[in-house]
Amino acid sequence: MNNSNTHHQRIAKMTFASVYPMYLEKVEKKGRTKEELHQVIEWLTGFDNRKLQELIKEKVTFETFFQRATLHPNAHLITGVICGYRVEEIENPLTQQARYLDKLVDELAKGRKMEKILRGSQGA
Repeated sequence: MNNSNTHHQRIAKMTFASVYPMYLEKVEKKGRTKEELHQVIEWLTGFDNRKLQELIKEKVTFETFFQRATLHPNAHLITGVICGYRVEEIENPLTQQARYLDKLVDELAKGRKMEKILRGSQGA
């Protein structure tokens, strides 16, 4: 992925709280639930609902959000195109992690089965 440092910095400094409502709106508009969104986020990051709410209230950046996360061991199985880039080819780790989350939210909104979104494993 040939991306500028500016792009990576923009993602790093963006707050999770500013993006979360867009994730929620996207999935609910397609008939999915807040609980399903939280299940997907918890699978990827290890954050339960209580911790997620704390991070939103704290207005953490994506950089802090993913520093505090415990990425699921199967996160590397998330592949495909998001925002015009193949997630498995993104070299910047933080940008890749943010795109993993974007990809999972996309799959949820598109009606993909939860077991496939969670890469064959059960929720946390």
